[in-house]
Amino acid sequence: MKGLHFPQPFRHLHPPIRNVQDIFTEQRTLGQRTSDHVAKIVGSWPFILIQSGILILWVVVNSMAVIAHWDPYPFILMNLVLSLQAAFTAPIIMMSQNRQADRDRIEAHNDYQINIKAEEEVRIILLHLDAQNEALSHLSAKILQIEQALQPRSNG
Repeated sequence: MKGLHFPQPFRHLHPPIRNVQDIFTEQRTLGQRTSDHVAKIVGSWPFILIQSGILILWVVVNSMAVIAHWDPYPFILMNLVLSLQAAFTAPIIMMSQNRQADRDRIEAHNDYQINIKAEEEVRIILLHLDAQNEALSHLSAKILQIEQALQPRSNG
């Protein structure tokens, strides 16, 4: 009769997986934090509503003869201000989006590492289950042998 053999218990030799958001937040520079903040503000409804209100006020005040017109129709100064805002805001938002793409790549790599570790652990679990199946089969055969050995004695 051969002895039962079980695999060694699994030992986690890999470092723990860290939250990508925590890693990415720790590594942000002042410029990156600023671009994220600007993108968050500019891409919000309050910003759109406030900007729309300012533009409407600009047009109304410059269209009425109540005060001196600093930007008479066709509002060339307003167009210049909006163009400058767009010229600076677009690259800042792009910087924030590029950072988000970098974060997504790190997240994908992190997911890949987790999948590799999970696959290794599943493989080990399956090895243990195979060993247990073999042990149960062996023990079941032994029990059957013992039962058969005891049966003739109980009949006689």
